[in-house]
Amino acid sequence: MPLIIPIISKDIKNMNTLLTSIIILATALLSVAITGFIFYKIAKTYFDNQQKSQMLQMRIDEHKESLKVVTPIRLQAYERMALYLERISPNSLILRTFRPGMDIKALQIAMTKSIRDEWEHNLSQQVYLTTESWNRIREAKEEMINLINGSAVKLPADADPTSLAGAIFESCAKSKIPTDEAIEFMKNEIQERFA
Repeated sequence: MPLIIPIISKDIKNMNTLLTSIIILATALLSVAITGFIFYKIAKTYFDNQQKSQMLQMRIDEHKESLKVVTPIRLQAYERMALYLERISPNSLILRTFRPGMDIKALQIAMTKSIRDEWEHNLSQQVYLTTESWNRIREAKEEMINLINGSAVKLPADADPTSLAGAIFESCAKSKIPTDEAIEFMKNEIQERFA
């Protein structure tokens, strides 16, 4: 029997050594797994952030390229609408539409038609202007038509067409010309947005 005890005690020592080795191995594997998981999370977060950063930079670059194309078009739209407002201003409109032999009604119709025709020709420009600018231009157009029609109504039907021009200029002298106000607004907006 004394021979068995040393064998059992040797087996227990071997088992303890084996168990200790398994515990050390499990602890090492667990440490490696935890470290690997943490490294994976950090690396994943880093690469996700890199990808987001690259996507954001691509969008910024695309936006810059888009602005290089759109900005000149938008400025051209402002120029065209400034030209429209100049063309419908009283001085320009009367000189451009008056023809010898016209009566007051013919001049009134020619001026309002000119304003509306040019308006329809420039409708597409609203895509490139701000809503506020477009509204100011539309208001100026409507005010000019009302100014012409209101001045014509106050005059007798057989009045000389130059009296219509005089009535329009007289009304403009009392308050600021609607087209001038719209142009001023557009100039300020261009300075804010593009300067």
